Amino acid sequence: MSLQYGAEETPLAGSYGAADSFPKDFGYGVEEEEEEAAAAGGGVGAGAGGGCGPGGADSSKPRILLMGLRRSGKSSIQKVVFHKMSPNETLFLESTNKIYKDDISNSSFVNFQIWDFPGQMDFFDPTFDYEMIFRGTGALIYVIDAQVDDYMEALTRLHITVSKAYKVNPDMNFEVFIHKVDGLSDDHKIETQRDIHQRANDDLADAGLEKLHLSFYLTSIYDHSIFEAFSKVVQKLIPQLPTLENLLNIFISNSGIEKAFLFDVVSKIYIATDSSPVDMQSYELCCDMIDVVIDVSCIYGLKEDGSGSAYDKESMAIIKLNNTTVLYLKEVTKFLALVCILREESFERKGLIDYNFHCFRKAIHEVFEVGVTSHRSCGHQTSASSLKALTHNGTPRNAI
Repeated sequence: MSLQYGAEETPLAGSYGAADSFPKDFGYGVEEEEEEAAAAGGGVGAGAGGGCGPGGADSSKPRILLMGLRRSGKSSIQKVVFHKMSPNETLFLESTNKIYKDDISNSSFVNFQIWDFPGQMDFFDPTFDYEMIFRGTGALIYVIDAQVDDYMEALTRLHITVSKAYKVNPDMNFEVFIHKVDGLSDDHKIETQRDIHQRANDDLADAGLEKLHLSFYLTSIYDHSIFEAFSKVVQKLIPQLPTLENLLNIFISNSGIEKAFLFDVVSKIYIATDSSPVDMQSYELCCDMIDVVIDVSCIYGLKEDGSGSAYDKESMAIIKLNNTTVLYLKEVTKFLALVCILREESFERKGLIDYNFHCFRKAIHEVFEVGVTSHRSCGHQTSASSLKALTHNGTPRNAI
């Protein structure tokens, strides 16, 4: 592996790189004053929309709600994904007895909050104003412990939760994490997912809620499945996702790259990838590469007085595996990294790849700059101006 701390592309003047985080005024529909009311009284006021609908000038962060029964693993998921806690350390976490609001926007690209709800939360309690909670929420994640003998209680609570949430905010995304599957056999995992999927959707059909869509994921904090599941959840909250995927498709097709991920470095959530199917082993390789780069940079990349950053605009790494595969990491913004998988023969054209990456990086900055200036949440067009310069087989686009 080789790490380079030399001169890199200069920061893009006037670009989104100055902020380096998901814009706060991007139209998620949760108002600042409602957030203050939530902090004071527990809840978000009415009048906010969910999903990627248009918001006001002071639109704030979308919320992701973590819900489930006690000891289902909600707090462990939050700590492992966003606070880099070791899975073994989560054994000593205490159960939550109040709503825990975790704002991760200061250390992550994605500008949202995680609200962890206690397992004993009772929707029939008159003091619980669930309408105030569900309005303005982007996604609701319900965690079911797959290792319990009987998950009927969890399914009952799931039905009550999503039914009430859907009536308040039908634009919300509903996600079900079938959690702690690391101790189950492959056949047991498939059977458990099929059973939960069937029962949950049957309950919704009986209640006349066929339009309510549930997405199911098999997860564990002891492998990368929890990071991949959270990646899928977060991607649904990013209105520019089709544009990002299109940029990645153009980049890899002109650079001889097999697979590319746009990662949030801190959480190892991939914000976007190209249109080819995601192979779990490839995703795990890229996650491990990020860990290696950050760990090595913390040891050798800081100044003698300990100042500096382990990840900055000069960060770049190359790892060559023994099967002729090359992993290539490049910094995109302070929080984002592009990790590519390609063959050694394709990497011989590193100059071409680096030039195309510069065009890709500029286009990424323009995408989010357009989002900030236009206050649009959906329907961004591809930044074609920055892609016209992409080269194919070493020939500039304008020469083809």
